[in-house]
Amino acid sequence: MVRASPDYNLEVTGRLEPPKHPEKGDPMTTPRQRPESEPLLTPSEVATLFRVDPKTVTRWAKAGKLTSIRTLGGHRRYRESEVRSLLEGNTLATTEV
Repeated sequence: MVRASPDYNLEVTGRLEPPKHPEKGDPMTTPRQRPESEPLLTPSEVATLFRVDPKTVTRWAKAGKLTSIRTLGGHRRYRESEVRSLLEGNTLATTEV
């Protein structure tokens, strides 16, 4: 038999659930808020813009040429504004040569 501590709710389903805070909402359904709600791109999306292989984009991130953000699953994401500015910079550099 499972004993419920006073901090946990034992529902009719028989599962123990953590207490819910009315001011915070349900912790499992409340979306995580990022301070910057800037769109993020996957390595494939960045690769399409630059017409390179996604592995090349990952190499750029490892070399520090492009800033990456890691998801909770360990995947890389790139800020769209940074990618666009880099893309414009590369376009200008190729037209000047």
